[in-house]
Amino acid sequence: MRTTHELHVGDAAAMDAVADESVPLVVTSPPYPMIDLWDDLFAGRDPDVRAALDAGDGDAAFELMHAQLDAVWDELDRVLAPGGIACINVGDATRSVGGEFQQFPNHARIVDALRSRGLTPLPDVLWRKPTNSLAKFMGSGTLPTNAYVTLEHEYILLFRKGGTRSFPPGDDDRYESAFFWEERNRWFSDLWEVRGERQGENGDTERRDRSAAFPVEIPLRLVRMFSVQGDQVLDPFAGTGTTALAAMLAGRNSVGYDLDGDLFTALDDRVDDLPTISRRRVADRLARHREAMADRDGGYEAEHYDFRVVTKAERRIRPSTVSAVTAATLDDGRRYLVDHEPADGNDLIPDDER
Repeated sequence: MRTTHELHVGDAAAMDAVADESVPLVVTSPPYPMIDLWDDLFAGRDPDVRAALDAGDGDAAFELMHAQLDAVWDELDRVLAPGGIACINVGDATRSVGGEFQQFPNHARIVDALRSRGLTPLPDVLWRKPTNSLAKFMGSGTLPTNAYVTLEHEYILLFRKGGTRSFPPGDDDRYESAFFWEERNRWFSDLWEVRGERQGENGDTERRDRSAAFPVEIPLRLVRMFSVQGDQVLDPFAGTGTTALAAMLAGRNSVGYDLDGDLFTALDDRVDDLPTISRRRVADRLARHREAMADRDGGYEAEHYDFRVVTKAERRIRPSTVSAVTAATLDDGRRYLVDHEPADGNDLIPDDER
């Protein structure tokens, strides 16, 4: 199997390379309004943003920033297929503007924006990023009453367009893309504890300072939960290509957009060892399942592996591994062709090779 991954330099408010209602899954993390990391981005596109910030009018700046995201949500609604899922990772912002400290509810504003476009909100996920900091509080230290709780979580907002997606009975892609019972119990929870990615990882510091710290485990989990192998995954705010990397690992196609094409070069470094990384991830996944089944009776024999599974739907599960990656330059970005092969017992990597 071969998948194609394209990253386009351009405005996600006009995704010309994506046809109407052609995308079954969107996974993205937009710039967060009222986080100062992205002030220049928003202000560069609308000078009124900077004027509002300089005037201490946080509410006006907040709305002006979200107006820019609204144009992308219009495009998302256009390209999302019936039954398709949109996963949007966003955090709220805390900031002092005009001499007053407050929280700006980005997640609530985006929920309103997507609902107004007819998308159906689904139960969301709180992504809590563990920290070892001993100074988590903000404000007046140990004295009441002017301290504030530390914001240590972000939201993964989930939406569906129309009714549920349908598949042919016994569809091979769907059944081979199944997840294990224990994965289902862990992933379909409303609280995920996944350590965030520090700025400077997976790309040089300067590039990471201009993009979001979005660890691959988050989009990879979402891609496996809400798509099947061979599907197209869209990221309107592609950054350094983390969603594309997740799609590669999961055997999906992908397309991404970003205004800053320099960020795309980080993905070249990230795909260098992708065959080895892919085999290791699949090996670890199968090993975790064996461990989960070690003390469990009953179940069903897997068709492609020498272990048992809990449900009938898992019997045909068969993840793929990456065998080769070929990169090419587009007029407006980058393209990667990724070859995959079904994972079997030979994909298990001995501990001394890890």
